Amino acid sequence: MKVLVAEDDLVQLRLLEVTLSKWGYQVLSARDGESAWRLLQQEEGPILAILDWMMPGYSGPQLSRLIRDQSAKLYTYIILLTARKDKESIIEGMDAGADDYLAKPYILDELAARIRAGKRILHLQEELVKAQEALREEAMRDPLTHLWNRRTIFHRLDAELRAAKASGQPVGVILADLDHFKEVNDTYGHIFGDHVLLETVKALQSALRPRDSIGRFGGEEFIAVLPQCGFDESISAAERLRVALASRHIKHGSNSVPVTISLGCTASIPGADHSLEILLRAADEALYESKRQGRNRVSALPVDLYMASLRPIDS
Repeated sequence: MKVLVAEDDLVQLRLLEVTLSKWGYQVLSARDGESAWRLLQQEEGPILAILDWMMPGYSGPQLSRLIRDQSAKLYTYIILLTARKDKESIIEGMDAGADDYLAKPYILDELAARIRAGKRILHLQEELVKAQEALREEAMRDPLTHLWNRRTIFHRLDAELRAAKASGQPVGVILADLDHFKEVNDTYGHIFGDHVLLETVKALQSALRPRDSIGRFGGEEFIAVLPQCGFDESISAAERLRVALASRHIKHGSNSVPVTISLGCTASIPGADHSLEILLRAADEALYESKRQGRNRVSALPVDLYMASLRPIDS
């Protein structure tokens, strides 16, 4: 664990460095408030700071206020060291953002106990952050397949379209629907159906690039977002997805069924300002064309042709 020690007295600084190192901490040292602040700004800087009250540059309380004013994800636990023992100084230091206060001259065992208390607080904070991240991730994922859920994949598509507008790159969109999936559920049951969905996800993910995103659009429907992927490249990607399923039987216990998928794709035109809704509608129209033609195939619809079909014909 990294611990910052900010102390302008060289003797006291060396004592703390040696002691904390013996206790197993990685010590970062500063002899003034500005140097201490720079160390705290490092990407993986210390999250426990022992600050002398009186220092050149920023004082301990001033540095505490700076720490509390920053919007850091991880909390920094602050212990102030000072020769001041009056109640007003203690209140001032704690109001500035310090978590604990140790009067000089201090006993090393007491300092060790204060640091252990700080570590407990930081550990609790770390566990809270992990729990929040887990809840956030859970809210973004489909509970069965663990793909992005509908809302999240729409957000990702929208973000890719905004980035593409700025960079002049296209974005491909694929909608996919498992063929005759209702018959699988009706014949073999929903447990086998869930197994088919999970195996389908594995096959689809294996056929996509690492930078592509895939989400569950609905029951047996999926959507893939392909950054920097034009119309022809989107067709090729969709065909890879089709082949990834068409070449296998999915087995579960004594049951084994062939599974195929129908796909529709489109892509934004570089430099054009296409909305998320227009791309989804174009891909959806292409998907239904695949179904009309017998399923287990890829159809594609250029977004400009789809938009032209929506315009009223002049009489």
